[in-house]
Amino acid sequence: MGNEVIVSKDGNIGRVTVNRPKQLNAMNSATRNAIVEAFEQFGSDSDVRAIILTGAGEKSFIAGADLAEFAASGELDLAEMRNEWYMTEVAATCPTPIIAMIDGFCLGGGMELAMACDLRVASERARFGQPEINLGILPGAGGTQRLPRLVGEGRALELMLTGRMIDAAEAERYGIINFVWPADELEARTTELAEQIASKAAFATERIKHATRNGMPLEDGLQKEQELFVECFNSSDGKEGVAAFLEKRKARFNRS
Repeated sequence: MGNEVIVSKDGNIGRVTVNRPKQLNAMNSATRNAIVEAFEQFGSDSDVRAIILTGAGEKSFIAGADLAEFAASGELDLAEMRNEWYMTEVAATCPTPIIAMIDGFCLGGGMELAMACDLRVASERARFGQPEINLGILPGAGGTQRLPRLVGEGRALELMLTGRMIDAAEAERYGIINFVWPADELEARTTELAEQIASKAAFATERIKHATRNGMPLEDGLQKEQELFVECFNSSDGKEGVAAFLEKRKARFNRS
Protein backbone atom coordinates (compact mmCIF):
# COMPACT_ATOMS: atom_id res chain seq x y z
CA MET A 1 0.00 0.00 0.00
CA GLY A 2 3.01 2.31 0.14
CA ASN A 3 3.30 5.07 2.70
CA GLU A 4 0.11 6.96 1.81
CA VAL A 5 -2.04 4.79 4.07
CA ILE A 6 -1.06 2.97 7.27
CA VAL A 7 -3.04 -0.19 8.03
CA SER A 8 -2.96 -1.96 11.38
CA LYS A 9 -5.03 -4.36 13.47
CA ASP A 10 -5.44 -4.55 17.23
CA GLY A 11 -7.56 -7.50 18.27
CA ASN A 12 -10.94 -7.17 16.55
CA ILE A 13 -10.34 -3.55 15.49
CA GLY A 14 -8.87 -2.61 12.13
CA ARG A 15 -7.36 0.82 11.62
CA VAL A 16 -6.82 2.77 8.39
CA THR A 17 -4.80 6.01 8.65
CA VAL A 18 -4.35 8.38 5.71
CA ASN A 19 -0.71 9.38 6.04
CA ARG A 20 -0.08 12.60 4.11
CA PRO A 21 0.02 15.17 6.93
CA LYS A 22 2.10 17.68 4.94
CA GLN A 23 -0.73 17.75 2.37
CA LEU A 24 -3.37 17.84 5.14
CA ASN A 25 -4.06 14.22 4.16
CA ALA A 26 -5.47 15.26 0.79
CA MET A 27 -6.06 12.12 -1.25
CA ASN A 28 -4.23 11.38 -4.47
CA SER A 29 -4.91 8.36 -6.67
CA ALA A 30 -2.50 6.12 -4.74
CA THR A 31 -4.17 7.07 -1.47
CA ARG A 32 -7.64 6.27 -2.73
CA ASN A 33 -6.49 2.92 -4.10
CA ALA A 34 -4.81 2.06 -0.79
CA ILE A 35 -7.99 2.93 1.14
CA VAL A 36 -10.00 0.63 -1.12
CA GLU A 37 -7.49 -2.17 -0.58
CA ALA A 38 -7.57 -1.69 3.20
CA PHE A 39 -11.38 -1.71 3.43
CA GLU A 40 -11.59 -4.80 1.23
CA GLN A 41 -8.91 -6.53 3.28
CA PHE A 42 -10.61 -5.84 6.60
CA GLY A 43 -14.08 -6.53 5.18
CA SER A 44 -13.01 -10.09 4.33
CA ASP A 45 -11.13 -10.66 7.61
CA SER A 46 -13.43 -12.60 9.97
CA ASP A 47 -11.41 -11.43 12.97
CA VAL A 48 -12.09 -7.73 12.29
CA ARG A 49 -15.43 -6.60 13.74
CA ALA A 50 -15.03 -2.80 13.42
CA ILE A 51 -12.81 -0.41 11.45
CA ILE A 52 -11.54 3.05 12.41
CA LEU A 53 -10.65 5.46 9.59
CA THR A 54 -8.58 8.53 10.49
CA GLY A 55 -5.87 10.90 9.27
CA ALA A 56 -2.31 11.38 10.47
CA GLY A 57 -1.49 14.47 12.52
CA GLU A 58 -3.73 16.92 14.35
CA LYS A 59 -4.47 19.41 11.57
CA SER A 60 -6.59 17.34 9.25
CA PHE A 61 -8.70 14.21 8.91
CA ILE A 62 -8.79 14.43 5.11
CA ALA A 63 -8.82 17.80 3.36
CA GLY A 64 -10.35 16.48 0.15
CA ALA A 65 -8.68 15.53 -3.11
CA ASP A 66 -5.13 16.39 -4.11
CA LEU A 67 -5.96 19.29 -6.43
CA ALA A 68 -2.44 19.43 -7.87
CA GLU A 69 -2.85 15.88 -9.16
CA PHE A 70 -6.32 16.69 -10.52
CA ALA A 71 -5.06 19.80 -12.31
CA ALA A 72 -2.14 17.90 -13.84
CA SER A 73 -4.47 15.25 -15.25
CA GLY A 74 -6.14 17.69 -17.64
CA GLU A 75 -9.53 16.54 -18.91
CA LEU A 76 -11.46 14.09 -16.74
CA ASP A 77 -13.80 11.50 -18.24
CA LEU A 78 -16.69 9.76 -16.50
CA ALA A 79 -15.11 6.31 -16.43
CA GLU A 80 -11.99 7.73 -14.78
CA MET A 81 -14.09 9.61 -12.23
CA ARG A 82 -16.04 6.50 -11.29
CA ASN A 83 -12.88 4.45 -10.98
CA GLU A 84 -11.06 7.06 -8.89
CA TRP A 85 -13.86 7.56 -6.37
CA TYR A 86 -15.07 3.95 -6.13
CA MET A 87 -13.60 4.21 -2.63
CA THR A 88 -16.77 5.71 -1.15
CA GLU A 89 -18.88 2.83 -2.43
CA VAL A 90 -16.41 0.34 -0.96
CA ALA A 91 -16.80 2.05 2.42
CA ALA A 92 -20.59 2.09 2.19
CA THR A 93 -20.85 -1.56 1.19
CA CYS A 94 -18.08 -2.96 3.38
CA PRO A 95 -19.76 -5.58 5.61
CA THR A 96 -17.77 -4.39 8.63
CA PRO A 97 -18.91 -1.19 10.40
CA ILE A 98 -16.57 1.76 9.77
CA ILE A 99 -16.11 4.69 12.17
CA ALA A 100 -14.61 7.91 10.79
CA MET A 101 -12.51 9.47 13.59
CA ILE A 102 -12.19 13.14 12.61
CA ASP A 103 -9.65 15.62 13.94
CA GLY A 104 -9.03 18.89 12.10
CA PHE A 105 -10.22 19.54 8.56
CA CYS A 106 -12.83 17.24 7.01
CA LEU A 107 -13.48 18.84 3.64
CA GLY A 108 -14.63 17.98 0.14
CA GLY A 109 -13.85 14.39 -0.74
CA GLY A 110 -12.76 13.80 2.85
CA MET A 111 -16.20 14.71 4.10
CA GLU A 112 -17.76 12.59 1.38
CA LEU A 113 -15.67 9.61 2.47
CA ALA A 114 -16.64 10.24 6.10
CA MET A 115 -20.32 10.30 5.12
CA ALA A 116 -19.88 6.95 3.37
CA CYS A 117 -18.71 5.49 6.69
CA ASP A 118 -21.27 4.23 9.19
CA LEU A 119 -20.49 6.47 12.16
CA ARG A 120 -18.63 9.76 12.44
CA VAL A 121 -17.02 11.08 15.64
CA ALA A 122 -14.96 14.22 15.96
CA SER A 123 -12.80 16.35 18.20
CA GLU A 124 -13.91 19.84 19.17
CA ARG A 125 -11.38 21.32 16.74
CA ALA A 126 -12.77 19.47 13.68
CA ARG A 127 -14.05 21.54 10.77
CA PHE A 128 -16.42 20.37 8.04
CA GLY A 129 -17.37 21.61 4.60
CA GLN A 130 -18.12 20.95 0.94
CA PRO A 131 -16.16 23.83 -0.61
CA GLU A 132 -16.26 22.58 -4.20
CA ILE A 133 -18.47 25.49 -5.30
CA ASN A 134 -15.53 27.81 -4.61
CA LEU A 135 -13.64 25.98 -7.36
CA GLY A 136 -16.55 26.10 -9.79
CA ILE A 137 -17.32 22.40 -9.37
CA LEU A 138 -19.65 20.27 -7.25
CA PRO A 139 -19.22 17.45 -4.72
CA GLY A 140 -18.63 14.44 -6.95
CA ALA A 141 -18.04 11.56 -4.54
CA GLY A 142 -21.53 11.27 -3.11
CA GLY A 143 -21.92 14.66 -1.42
CA THR A 144 -25.05 15.73 -3.30
CA GLN A 145 -26.70 12.42 -2.37
CA ARG A 146 -25.41 11.50 1.10
CA LEU A 147 -25.42 14.97 2.69
CA PRO A 148 -29.18 15.57 2.13
CA ARG A 149 -29.90 12.15 3.60
CA LEU A 150 -28.01 13.12 6.74
CA VAL A 151 -29.10 16.72 7.26
CA GLY A 152 -32.08 17.34 4.98
CA GLU A 153 -32.21 19.03 1.60
CA GLY A 154 -32.29 22.64 2.83
CA ARG A 155 -29.21 22.45 5.01
CA ALA A 156 -27.34 20.34 2.49
CA LEU A 157 -27.98 22.88 -0.26
CA GLU A 158 -26.94 25.73 2.02
CA LEU A 159 -23.58 24.06 2.76
CA MET A 160 -22.93 23.09 -0.85
CA LEU A 161 -24.08 26.37 -2.42
CA THR A 162 -22.12 28.62 -0.04
CA GLY A 163 -19.10 26.35 0.45
CA ARG A 164 -18.85 27.55 4.04
CA MET A 165 -17.07 25.62 6.76
CA ILE A 166 -18.78 24.64 10.03
CA ASP A 167 -17.34 23.59 13.36
CA ALA A 168 -17.87 20.28 15.14
CA ALA A 169 -20.68 21.57 17.37
CA GLU A 170 -22.69 22.75 14.38
CA ALA A 171 -21.93 19.53 12.50
CA GLU A 172 -23.33 17.58 15.43
CA ARG A 173 -26.48 19.74 15.50
CA TYR A 174 -26.92 19.19 11.77
CA GLY A 175 -26.59 15.42 12.19
CA ILE A 176 -23.38 15.02 10.22
CA ILE A 177 -21.53 13.51 13.18
CA ASN A 178 -22.62 11.28 16.06
CA PHE A 179 -20.38 12.59 18.85
CA VAL A 180 -18.05 15.50 19.63
CA TRP A 181 -15.32 14.81 22.19
CA PRO A 182 -12.33 16.75 23.55
CA ALA A 183 -9.27 16.26 21.35
CA ASP A 184 -7.33 14.51 24.10
CA GLU A 185 -10.17 12.00 24.55
CA LEU A 186 -10.93 11.34 20.88
CA GLU A 187 -8.64 8.33 20.46
CA ALA A 188 -9.70 6.53 23.63
CA ARG A 189 -13.42 7.16 23.21
CA THR A 190 -13.42 6.16 19.56
CA THR A 191 -11.61 2.95 20.43
CA GLU A 192 -14.14 2.32 23.18
CA LEU A 193 -16.98 2.78 20.67
CA ALA A 194 -15.29 0.45 18.18
CA GLU A 195 -14.79 -2.17 20.88
CA GLN A 196 -18.44 -1.92 21.85
CA ILE A 197 -19.49 -2.60 18.26
CA ALA A 198 -16.86 -5.35 17.87
CA SER A 199 -18.27 -7.15 20.91
CA LYS A 200 -21.61 -7.68 19.16
CA ALA A 201 -22.56 -10.52 16.81
CA ALA A 202 -20.85 -9.81 13.49
CA PHE A 203 -23.48 -11.87 11.65
CA ALA A 204 -26.09 -9.39 12.87
CA THR A 205 -24.06 -6.18 12.50
CA GLU A 206 -23.37 -6.99 8.85
CA ARG A 207 -27.07 -7.46 8.20
CA ILE A 208 -28.05 -4.31 10.10
CA LYS A 209 -25.70 -2.35 7.85
CA HIS A 210 -26.98 -4.10 4.72
CA ALA A 211 -30.65 -3.53 5.55
CA THR A 212 -30.14 0.10 6.55
CA ARG A 213 -28.02 1.07 3.55
CA ASN A 214 -29.81 -0.94 0.88
CA GLY A 215 -32.03 1.97 -0.16
CA MET A 216 -35.39 0.74 -1.44
CA PRO A 217 -39.11 1.54 -1.15
CA LEU A 218 -40.50 1.04 2.37
CA GLU A 219 -42.48 -2.12 1.56
CA ASP A 220 -39.47 -3.78 -0.06
CA GLY A 221 -37.26 -2.65 2.80
CA LEU A 222 -39.59 -4.15 5.40
CA GLN A 223 -39.59 -7.47 3.55
CA LYS A 224 -35.78 -7.46 3.34
CA GLU A 225 -35.60 -6.66 7.06
CA GLN A 226 -37.77 -9.68 7.86
CA GLU A 227 -35.63 -11.94 5.67
CA LEU A 228 -32.48 -10.78 7.47
CA PHE A 229 -34.14 -11.14 10.88
CA VAL A 230 -34.94 -14.80 10.13
CA GLU A 231 -31.33 -15.33 9.00
CA CYS A 232 -29.99 -13.85 12.22
CA PHE A 233 -32.44 -15.67 14.48
CA ASN A 234 -31.57 -19.01 12.88
CA SER A 235 -27.81 -18.41 12.98
CA SER A 236 -25.55 -19.80 15.67
CA ASP A 237 -25.04 -16.25 16.96
CA GLY A 238 -28.78 -15.75 17.23
CA LYS A 239 -29.24 -18.98 19.16
CA GLU A 240 -26.29 -18.12 21.41
CA GLY A 241 -27.61 -14.61 22.09
CA VAL A 242 -31.05 -15.85 23.16
CA ALA A 243 -29.55 -18.67 25.25
CA ALA A 244 -27.16 -16.27 26.99
CA PHE A 245 -30.00 -13.88 27.83
CA LEU A 246 -32.13 -16.65 29.30
CA GLU A 247 -29.15 -18.05 31.21
CA LYS A 248 -28.17 -14.55 32.45
CA ARG A 249 -24.60 -14.71 31.10
CA LYS A 250 -22.51 -12.86 28.53
CA ALA A 251 -22.98 -14.12 24.98
CA ARG A 252 -20.04 -15.70 23.16
CA PHE A 253 -20.58 -14.73 19.54
CA ASN A 254 -18.81 -16.12 16.48
CA ARG A 255 -19.41 -15.29 12.83
CA SER A 256 -21.86 -17.93 11.59
